[in-house]
Amino acid sequence: MLLFCDTSALVKLLIDEPESAQIHQATERAGLIAACRITWAEAMAAMARRQRDDPTSAEDIEQARQRLIRLWSSFTIVEVSQQLVEVAGRYADGFALRAYDSVQLAAAHTLHLTSEQPVTFACYDRRLNQAARLLQLEVLP
Repeated sequence: MLLFCDTSALVKLLIDEPESAQIHQATERAGLIAACRITWAEAMAAMARRQRDDPTSAEDIEQARQRLIRLWSSFTIVEVSQQLVEVAGRYADGFALRAYDSVQLAAAHTLHLTSEQPVTFACYDRRLNQAARLLQLEVLP
């Protein structure tokens, strides 16, 4: 299985949060982990925001950043292309998604269509998961 992690899932892999155990178990079962190129920026921004909101978390956040740096090269990365953003634009309109959520969905769906192995979509956003199911992606329960 190929596990596509959007930013919400990836952050749960890096930082102990509710549902972190679920994503850890899923990554252990997965043969490969995939992410969209934009996930790097989104994850770094999420961690920076968390550190600003809770300065006492600085050490934990730095460890999470270092873990992302170490893990990133092992991920299958879906690149952002003109074709991908055009699909994302249609998804943003059709599913009423935010911009980067639609890019994440387009990346996961593209991977689903081109991969030789089954793709599971890991995400912790209700609307995005509903859209993924409509596109016949398997969604992490």
